[in-house]
Amino acid sequence: MPDRESHEDPSQQDSRESDAERRRRRARFLRELTEARELRDRVQPRRAKTARLRHAMRMRTFRW
Repeated sequence: MPDRESHEDPSQQDSRESDAERRRRRARFLRELTEARELRDRVQPRRAKTARLRHAMRMRTFRW
């Protein structure tokens, strides 16, 4: 029983820290994802151009 109580208290206290850590991890992931996309666009310019044109076409035909 004491083990259970000791496990519950840190989880409640660390909830704010875990949220902050989760936000930091998410921000880092999004930065790395953006960097990877930029690298891919530099390495494969034709594919990047095609993807931009497709995206522009989708946005033009999208109805708000």
